[in-house]
Amino acid sequence: MSVSSAAGWAARQARAHKVVSGSIAVFVAAIIAVSLLTSSSSASGPPAPPAPAFTVAALGGSGTVSLSQYQGKPVIVNFWASWCVPCQSETPLLATWYKQEHGRIALVGLDENDATAKALAFAHAKGVTYRLGSDPLTTVTGPYGVDALPQTFFLNANHRIVEHVLGAITKADLAQGVALMNATGTPSEKTIEPS
Repeated sequence: MSVSSAAGWAARQARAHKVVSGSIAVFVAAIIAVSLLTSSSSASGPPAPPAPAFTVAALGGSGTVSLSQYQGKPVIVNFWASWCVPCQSETPLLATWYKQEHGRIALVGLDENDATAKALAFAHAKGVTYRLGSDPLTTVTGPYGVDALPQTFFLNANHRIVEHVLGAITKADLAQGVALMNATGTPSEKTIEPS
């Protein structure tokens, strides 16, 4: 092989190497871009579903309790009943938490399929001071998909469900739910086996 043909061969190899290297770099950059777009769109997740509107009679009193009364404000909606075993421990926790928050966060309890006298006695015994609505015919549970008690929904200021806890709620659940209510988060669901 002559010197000139060896130099030509080396030049062709260098050009081929540059083309292959450039193609690989473009391919890697495309993979990274697609990966970033996919992870950022999945991180934002689907929009939180809207909370169904409701209006029910106030438990043991005159007037109504309605989601629209809290327009533009985050709200916690708790479904409970005096006969619900997990509600025995959950309700005092909610009552204490609400008093500690000094009403800064709206909390509404919806008494389901219950006798008014029993529900009032239960709420009084557990120290409840937040708003209570009566839903004896369970008209609100259907739109929310509630088929067991207790269940708690955390709604952001646009009344979209950002957290849903099935079963008795804990302090950690409250902290997480409130954080999501005040942030633009994706919905999540925590399931607790009934006791």
